[in-house]
Amino acid sequence: MDGVPVSDEIDPRIERSRHHVLIATVDLLREVGYSRLTIEAVAARSGVAKSTIYRHWPGKVELVTDAFTTLQRRDAEPPPGPVRDRVTAVLTGMVESLTAPAHLACVMPALIDAAEHSPEMAMLSGRLAEESAVPLRKVLDDAVETGELPPDTDTGLLADSLVGPIVLCRLFHRRPVTADEVPTLVEQTLPLVGPVPTRSPA
Repeated sequence: MDGVPVSDEIDPRIERSRHHVLIATVDLLREVGYSRLTIEAVAARSGVAKSTIYRHWPGKVELVTDAFTTLQRRDAEPPPGPVRDRVTAVLTGMVESLTAPAHLACVMPALIDAAEHSPEMAMLSGRLAEESAVPLRKVLDDAVETGELPPDTDTGLLADSLVGPIVLCRLFHRRPVTADEVPTLVEQTLPLVGPVPTRSPA
């Protein structure tokens, strides 16, 4: 009708139901994994009717994709400074966030399991990994441009080398890398810039 404004606001009841469904999906992924996850179980856990869930998500793949995408953190790039300080800031934030119950790492095993059974989940796994590496890659790329890192540095491989110990410890339930240990990890992993200092003869 002319003259009647059309509201583009999202119905809060829909958003509330969507939130309950996504949280239930993440909880069940953590508890039973991707293979045993069912829409029926999500409906029972969330209190949202199965028909409503199917109205918003055609199937399990779409629902799990939405849950993982929503859960993925968007870490900000650290402020300018020496590359070691910036890398330390990124990795410290990662270490601290890995203990958060709602962090992606809590359902990492479920994502790996899902990737083995579904090409769509394998693509999602790769995309999430790439997105999570963006802040660190940006810091390393900046350091190459400013000469803090050698010009032939493979920043993708270097980023994986820095993140690898943190993720592996979390994934295999080993003693986690602590925030206090991050500076040592950075010092031992980042390539030396400039000539290696020589010891003076005794």
